[in-house]
Amino acid sequence: MKNIVLTGFMGTGKSTVGKELARRLGMTLIELDSEIEKAEGMTIREIFSQYGEEYFRQKETEAIKRLSGERGLVISTGGGVVLREENMDILRRDGVVICLWAEPETVLERTSDTRERPLLDVEDPLERIRKLLEYRRPFYEQADHFIKTDGKTPVQIAEEIIELTGED
Repeated sequence: MKNIVLTGFMGTGKSTVGKELARRLGMTLIELDSEIEKAEGMTIREIFSQYGEEYFRQKETEAIKRLSGERGLVISTGGGVVLREENMDILRRDGVVICLWAEPETVLERTSDTRERPLLDVEDPLERIRKLLEYRRPFYEQADHFIKTDGKTPVQIAEEIIELTGED
C-alpha cells in the first residue's frame, strides 16, 4: 500500500485528517514535525529560534529521507515541506501527495489558539497567512490531489481522500 502524504499550510487539517485516515485504513500515522522534535530534542519553535528556518528545513529533508522506502504510512508534513523539490520528489516516489487547502480566515481561526506557530508570531498574522499562502500556492498545487477543507469535517475529508486514492 502506497503512503498517503498530507501537505498544505498550517491549520488546514493535516494532523486531524491524518489521524482519521490512519485509523480508517489501518495505516501508521507519522507526524513529520514530531519526528523532527524527537530527533532534535526540542520543539519546532525552539529549533526556529535557536537555529533558524533553513536548519529546520534541512532536518525536515533528513526526516523524509529516513522514511523513504517505507510503505503503509500516512505522513502529515509541515506546511513548508513543499518548498524543497527534493522533499516532494521523495514523497511522491513513495506515495500519493494530497494537498489540504483552507482560506486565510479559516487558517487564522484554526491556529489562533496556539503560540506554537513561529511563522505567525507577527503583528498581523492574517496578512502573514495571506502572503505565505500566495507564495506557496504554486508549490501546493503540484500535489497529486488538491482538497479544500473549509467547512468540512475531518471525517468528510478523510472519505474524500479514500475515494481519490482508491484505498479502503
